Amino acid sequence: MSSVSKIFEKYTMTVLETIGAGVLTYGVLHLLALCLVDCDLELTFYSLFGKSPRKLKGKVVFITGASSGIGEHTAKALAKHGVRLVLTARRPNELERVKTECLQLAKNQLGDKDILVIPFDITDLSLHKGVFQQALSHFGTIDILVNNAGRSQRALFEHIDMAVDKQMFELNVFAVVNLTRLAVKHFNEKGAGHVAVVSSLAGVFGVPYSATYTATKHAIHGYFDGLRIEKMGQNIAVTLLCPGPTFTNFLQESFTEKDGQKYGIPAERKDRRMTGERCGQLCAIALANRTQESWMGLFPLMPFVYTAVYFPTVSKIALRLLGPRGLFKMRDSKDIQFDQGKQKL
Repeated sequence: MSSVSKIFEKYTMTVLETIGAGVLTYGVLHLLALCLVDCDLELTFYSLFGKSPRKLKGKVVFITGASSGIGEHTAKALAKHGVRLVLTARRPNELERVKTECLQLAKNQLGDKDILVIPFDITDLSLHKGVFQQALSHFGTIDILVNNAGRSQRALFEHIDMAVDKQMFELNVFAVVNLTRLAVKHFNEKGAGHVAVVSSLAGVFGVPYSATYTATKHAIHGYFDGLRIEKMGQNIAVTLLCPGPTFTNFLQESFTEKDGQKYGIPAERKDRRMTGERCGQLCAIALANRTQESWMGLFPLMPFVYTAVYFPTVSKIALRLLGPRGLFKMRDSKDIQFDQGKQKL
């Protein structure tokens, strides 16, 4: 072997070793970062160095399901920065409470007319056009639609009534899609807009004992991923907000396998859940930076989600070790607590 060949071989090996070491270092640092944050790394970067929600000051944001939970806390996070709001949900008294608290948080940046309350049942699709037009008549425009209204589920797959499947799709999917189509038509006319939907980490990967809920969120990702591609280059942004377990009344209000039944088990302070305030703040940051998809959740959810998406083979092994009940416990911070035919699971 000539001296030139030896030098080339040595140089090549050095380059490959350097690349390998760099990849390994990157992977280790990436993993360590995921263990320390409560959202995906893009949203973490934006929360530190990106646009603040104050960039949305003066914009009009239409929020469904704004009387409690993530919708309420997102409204409050935006109100702090002078964002004008349309608050909708079924309960007028709770909407008025949220409006009052938003005005207090705004500290004179907003007046009474800057927050419009519209009580209505979002599953009644015949009301959507009138409600959206009412908001347009009041403000003259809508800049961002945040589809937040929805309910979760705790149930065994084989015992779920089809009536429950239909109700959940009507609320979590069809109502969202119908209202979004009205908003997109408005955005087409004005040449700009932003539509967001509160999905879930259950829309990123399947979760046990919530089959219908998981299916609705996967459907939402299909609809909105398709919409995003259609609107590329048209200044219409599409954001999927995917929180994990959060301190809200979401769990207590969840569907079960039976029509008309609620899960009825509230989240407890000892549960490992993100606060509603933090989730609302992250949602506001995602809106300000127009992210495409944002994941949120306390450790170990971020490493788990990244593994599920980018390393599916490793994820399958982890799921076999964890089992469905282990994943359920990581999600709800407690063991399964529902009965079916007097059988305690």
